Amino acid sequence: MLAAALLLLNASLTFGNVWPTPKIRWEPSVSVELAVCVLLLAVAHHRAERLARRVLPVLWVLLVAGHYLDVTIPGLYGRDFNLYWDSRHLGNVAAMLARAVPAWQIVAAVAGLVIVIIAAYLLAWLALRHLAAALQHRRPRLVLGTAAALVVALFVTPLFASFTRPAFADPAIGAYLRQVRYVVAMAATGGAAPMLGESPDFGADLRDLDGADVMLVFLESYGAVTFDHPAFAETLAASRRNLEAAVTDGGREVLSAYVESPTFGASSWLAHLSLLTGVKVTDQYEYTALMASSRDTLVKAFARGGYRTAALMPGMRQPWPEGAFYGFDVIYGRDLLAYQGPEFGWWGIPDQFALARLDALERSAPSRPPLLAVFPTSTSHAPFGPVPPFLPEWSRALQADGYRQEDVANAAVPELTNLAPSYLRAIAYSYDTLAGYVRAHAGENLVMVVLGDHQPPAAVSGRAATHDVPVHVIASRDGMLGRLRAHGFRSGLVPERPGAGEMHALVPMLMSAFSVRE
Repeated sequence: MLAAALLLLNASLTFGNVWPTPKIRWEPSVSVELAVCVLLLAVAHHRAERLARRVLPVLWVLLVAGHYLDVTIPGLYGRDFNLYWDSRHLGNVAAMLARAVPAWQIVAAVAGLVIVIIAAYLLAWLALRHLAAALQHRRPRLVLGTAAALVVALFVTPLFASFTRPAFADPAIGAYLRQVRYVVAMAATGGAAPMLGESPDFGADLRDLDGADVMLVFLESYGAVTFDHPAFAETLAASRRNLEAAVTDGGREVLSAYVESPTFGASSWLAHLSLLTGVKVTDQYEYTALMASSRDTLVKAFARGGYRTAALMPGMRQPWPEGAFYGFDVIYGRDLLAYQGPEFGWWGIPDQFALARLDALERSAPSRPPLLAVFPTSTSHAPFGPVPPFLPEWSRALQADGYRQEDVANAAVPELTNLAPSYLRAIAYSYDTLAGYVRAHAGENLVMVVLGDHQPPAAVSGRAATHDVPVHVIASRDGMLGRLRAHGFRSGLVPERPGAGEMHALVPMLMSAFSVRE
């Protein structure tokens, strides 16, 4: 029983992640926390039974939870969890899942979590009681205490590096120490702003646009994986051909490149701010500091150039005070868009409706100034479903009965343990929507800049995926397109490497391309 208890306790802190799922697997490694626990109980053997009964089982469950998050979150999302910044978004994530996932699955998941926690506590309690009981005897205490001390020495002492060392699992306590370090780092700065990069020159004259409407579309979760993964590229090939045909049939051309997003898997606002200010923003600390500044933005530059500026935000469910920083003339959130149809998952409003509504509210107005519209899409946001149908007749999208309840019922619900199929459906819908919009506005003076804000989570994009995202510029002005080619853009919808640089460096390229060189 002692051997089984030790194996169980060690396995509970050394398991690994089964990518790309929340599942775990056994890995042959050693837990230094177990060695410390054994050494502690051996030294304090007179109190070992009390510790094993009252204190250690709770601590062990916390260590198991920390280790699970430490190996699972990077496997699913491609980045660490930062409790300081990410915790404020947990409510929205829970609400999103509540609307996107069937209720019975949520109930089953919560019940399963409760059962797992209780089972982990009971197993830890039993195993630790067996260990404490064994250490009441002198010989097991001497053998196990000596072995535990040796394991700890092998882990912490460089002098033992020349010896064959066991494979140690990352200490589970490290997950908690990192969270403490985040908080301490914030407290140590006293709220002082971090060093941010310089703003680019926003003084371009925009004359080569010749009054064209400009659509800046952040295609949510649109990453290089859609081109790099052969199976993904094959699945999306038909939708890509449809978009490219829509571009060429309308007398336009598309140029493409890769840029490096400042974020991965989530935190879209970091990419949005990086592009709209031309300043690299990699974390929430830099985001907050930049938002508190008076930096210039792409939106303000277009306003100075005589443009009306609009933010098309169908996924915005709450007030957005950050919008004032960018300088938009109008922000179309859920309330102003006034969508009356059935909701598709947490994000609710189909991207096609949002574009059609923008046309009705802004682009169809007579005698108006040119428009800059910034549109972060929502349909391709995790969990990537359910995906609305694309409506070939755009006028239907604005009708109260344009989307039907059976459309929602027939839309595939995302499988949370296998997100790739729903991701591909969402990206295909985005391609089809963009193609339909380009066709509907063939011959108009319109420039579209479409780029991904970040790669999808690691559960879709893979463990070693880059931060690269595609950017496409759709236009018909030769001078503008020629200047973009000089920056590494290539004809067609398929980007090529090397890329055009980091996302924030795209701003001076665009401003230069939009302006006439003397």
